[in-house]
Amino acid sequence: MHSKQVVTAGKPLSQASSALIMIHGRGGDAADILSLSSYFPVQDFALLAPQATNNTWYPYSFMAPVAENEPWLSSAIKVVDEVVNDVLNAGIQHRDIYLLGFSQGACLTLEYAARHAHRYGGVIAFTGGLIGADIDVSNYKGDFNQTPIFIGTSDPDPHVPPSRVLASAAILRGMKATVTEKIYPGMGHTISQDEITQVNKLIFG
Repeated sequence: MHSKQVVTAGKPLSQASSALIMIHGRGGDAADILSLSSYFPVQDFALLAPQATNNTWYPYSFMAPVAENEPWLSSAIKVVDEVVNDVLNAGIQHRDIYLLGFSQGACLTLEYAARHAHRYGGVIAFTGGLIGADIDVSNYKGDFNQTPIFIGTSDPDPHVPPSRVLASAAILRGMKATVTEKIYPGMGHTISQDEITQVNKLIFG
C-alpha cells in the first residue's frame, strides 16, 4: 500500500492562497513532476507532489478491470484525498486547488476528481483517462460547477487510446465540467509545448 509521502515546493501552505497538487506517472517520482511547475504561473502557489510506493500507483493498465489494480488503486485515491484535505485544512478552498498529473498520474488525477467533484481551480491530465475496463459512472459524485479540465494525448499512444480520452471528457462534461480535450497526431508519450500553452491559457489564464 501507499503511505502519504509528499514532496513540497513553492509557498508553505500556511502562506499560500492556492495549491497545485501534482501526481507523477509510472516510474516517475514526485521531484520529477514538481519540476514541471516551472512552466506554469504558480510562483505564489503551494506545490505538493505525493510519492507512490515503488514509483507506481497501481500495477496494471488503467484500462484493466479495476479489481486487478486493487488494493493499490484505492490506496492511491486515499493518498490524493489526504493531500487535498491537508490543503483544505490549511484554509485553501476547493476553487483554489488545482490537480495535475501525467500518464498514470493523469488517470489517477481524473479518477480522483470524478469521485470527488467540486469547483476546483482546474484539473490537468497530460495523457490520461478515467479508470477501468469499462468506466463505472456510479463511482462518480458531485458537480464540477464549470471547473476547467484539460486532457491531452497522442494518437497513437501506447497506453491511453484517444477513444478513452473522448469518453472521459463526455462523462466529465455531464458532471458540469468545462472540458478541453486535445488529440495530437504522432506526439508520443510525452508533454508537448502546445499542451503547456493550452493549460496556461485555459486553466491559469
